[in-house]
Amino acid sequence: MGRVRAGVDVRALASEAEELWYDTRRWPAFVDGMAHVDNVEGDWPREGRVVWNAKPGGRGRVVERVEAYEARAGQSVAVEDEKVWGTQIVAFEPREHGCRVTLELEYRLKDQKPLMPVVDLLFIRRPMRESLQRTLVRFRRELEVKDII
Repeated sequence: MGRVRAGVDVRALASEAEELWYDTRRWPAFVDGMAHVDNVEGDWPREGRVVWNAKPGGRGRVVERVEAYEARAGQSVAVEDEKVWGTQIVAFEPREHGCRVTLELEYRLKDQKPLMPVVDLLFIRRPMRESLQRTLVRFRRELEVKDII
């Protein structure tokens, strides 16, 4: 199983960061590779699931189902797309001048051919980590724009 992680400091309270993170209408502005949200079910972000589609050439259809949620702390979701199953965790850690937002993905490739662990290590893991980082950088920018408006 692979694991990737990225983090970013934002100049906002954890509650403000959390409000933006869980607003699925805003996801296309910052989630890397997302085209649009198809469906939100249940009492998101506390329970339920979100189904979204990636841009062409991306992850395809993505399903995120809530496993755990704690206000002002974070959320854990089971994630599945065309190529992986996994658990994604977002955490909000208060800091003196804002908060740290951390995004972690623990995943398992659906394709279990004999050399896939090596392929994962050499060719898949780094792009996945970079995708998480792009998401967080865009998230920070979106949060800062929200504060200006």
